[in-house]
Amino acid sequence: MSSVVCVHLARFSLAVAADGRRELLTEPVALAPEAGRTPVIGEVSPAAEAAGVRRGLPLGEALARCPRLRLLPPDPVAVQARWDALVARLEGIGAAVETAPPLGPGGRAVEGDPGTAWFLAAGLRRLHGGSLDGIVRAVRQALGMPVRIGAAPSRFLARVAAGRARVRRPVVLPPGEGLGLLAGEPVSVLALRADLAPLVGPLERLGVATLGELAALPPGTVGERFGRLGRLAQELLRGEEAPLRPRDAGGRIEADLLLPEAASGPQLTHALGLLIDRVLADPARAHRPLRSLLLQARLVERGTWQDRVVLREAMSDPDRIRLALGARLDLLPSPAERLALRVDGFGAPVPADRPLLEEDAAIRHARLREAVRQVREVAGPDGALRVVAVDPDSRVAERRMALTPFEP
Repeated sequence: MSSVVCVHLARFSLAVAADGRRELLTEPVALAPEAGRTPVIGEVSPAAEAAGVRRGLPLGEALARCPRLRLLPPDPVAVQARWDALVARLEGIGAAVETAPPLGPGGRAVEGDPGTAWFLAAGLRRLHGGSLDGIVRAVRQALGMPVRIGAAPSRFLARVAAGRARVRRPVVLPPGEGLGLLAGEPVSVLALRADLAPLVGPLERLGVATLGELAALPPGTVGERFGRLGRLAQELLRGEEAPLRPRDAGGRIEADLLLPEAASGPQLTHALGLLIDRVLADPARAHRPLRSLLLQARLVERGTWQDRVVLREAMSDPDRIRLALGARLDLLPSPAERLALRVDGFGAPVPADRPLLEEDAAIRHARLREAVRQVREVAGPDGALRVVAVDPDSRVAERRMALTPFEP
């Protein structure tokens, strides 16, 4: 099994907001809440952490804990641009880099921040001296800044290892070792995946303090007590995880549009439609359906805004994409002077000339099962039913047919 290498830049968004003023990071500093979002603070400096301030605290509570706390306005568009440039440097050493957060159960997006990337060590050893140490040196030379590096058999364990690493000392878990050095890490590191954050509090109250203690519990007991999330957490600790999905290192597909100052309502919707049409018409798309997109705006009153949209299924229909993105325009905190749309992930490519009737039966059945599952999630178990003939010759209409659960 090849090692997964995780490259982590601590407090990346805060460093970009500081705009090179490194002296700020020695003071109690935090990212201010994004305009139009929940009023909680973002990344915090070490001095703010020492004062009891942590990411995700309500703004009022953070200021009460540390009256000297200084707030920096976030700039998500600048953060994304800076991160894209650094990822391009990693790709320059030959790495196939995954940057987008993995999808959780049911296809839901697991939130993640720029500043963390993963790639497989296999294939890079020969390029960089035949060892993992050579890859680590190549990463540091390419990025040219302090970086934490962890290596482990899976994505999640590599991220935990990178969090424990130091700038000059990576943490490496050999393949097949399992948790190894990470067994003593607190269960709070499960919150590195946003979908597992609700597990942390209950586990701590039950006396499960470390990852090793959680991994040692019987899987049936954890699944019975915590359901799907408990089973997922133990699978991650065993290194059972989906393969990496490297981003497309080819030409990036994006489109932007300057807006009149008074653009709002139908004008914004029309502008969004133009951006979607431009993205779909880009030759670099090569008939691939869109799976994840970034909607960005530069605001008239200074500052930027960004929202990642993961579509329920990969698609190329402009009307359906417009419906999925249109509601996000209502989240704009103020008028925008520039609107941009970029593709963040693709689905499986679909040949343009493939007839619908020649589609493989297994694919049709899989899509039908997925459609039934989604209908039942929204409308309940009775959302998809089948009409079955019971007594077609009966004079009583209610006896002729019956409804039963539909099974594809």
